[in-house]
Amino acid sequence: MTEPVSRALIAEDEPLLAAALQQDLTRAWPELQVVAVVGDGRSAVRQALALRPDVLFFDIRMPGQSGIEAAAELADAWPNDQPFPALVFATAYDQYAVQAFEAQAVDYLLKPIQADRLARTVAKVQGLLAQRASAVAATSVPPAAPSGALPSPELEATMAQLRALLGAPGVGTAPAAAPAAAATRLSVIQASHGTQIHMVPVAEVVYFEAADKYVRVLTAEREYLIRTALKELIEQLDPQEFWQVHRSTLVRATHIATVTRDEAGKQHLSLRGRPERLPVSRLYAHLFKAM
Repeated sequence: MTEPVSRALIAEDEPLLAAALQQDLTRAWPELQVVAVVGDGRSAVRQALALRPDVLFFDIRMPGQSGIEAAAELADAWPNDQPFPALVFATAYDQYAVQAFEAQAVDYLLKPIQADRLARTVAKVQGLLAQRASAVAATSVPPAAPSGALPSPELEATMAQLRALLGAPGVGTAPAAAPAAAATRLSVIQASHGTQIHMVPVAEVVYFEAADKYVRVLTAEREYLIRTALKELIEQLDPQEFWQVHRSTLVRATHIATVTRDEAGKQHLSLRGRPERLPVSRLYAHLFKAM
């Protein structure tokens, strides 16, 4: 019986390194079909959702969105009824990242990639894919979950790993990576508007939302725009007061009124003091469990 061909996607912003990895994979895993090679995180998410590969090779440092952030976004959008691809990160120099990956089930490759190390990664990925195939073959029940079902335990495990990686020192964005000391926490935000600078007390902010190069600052009464990255704000705010519920949204916990799950299984927040309903990323869904 012919083994099904496994399909891979490579995300690497250095074309020469991407070509080298593809050539190395051809030698280490001749049956592997590389279905796409992209150079940034957003393209990786888009192409992975369109092509549904079995394996992802993501560089960590890519323009616009890191490989870990791209993987987290992809896991959030991945269908519940399909296994998440085997995920392999590549890094050139981030020792903190290496330490974090060593503690996780997902694999990593340190650049320059060595043939024997790649061979071990290939064996590990092949073993994972073989386990999945055996599990599917051993049951007569189709693996597909109904629409609106909760993510599979395997996908939940992947989300937990990505949460840990995002929280590791020196890796991606993390709400708990570098919480500001009480004495240095931000208390007032200076938001410019025309010729004026508005002094907005942080205590009045209901939520923050990233919007392109800006962050929207929403109080119960008004909206402001500031040119500060959301990840920089996170590091200056009390993580007990502001919860990250999406890669682009930070909400004051005491202003969350209710959490509702829709027919697709997605959570949404209704807020005290604002009419909007905010989506909750699958990555942060674990924050909302009944006591």
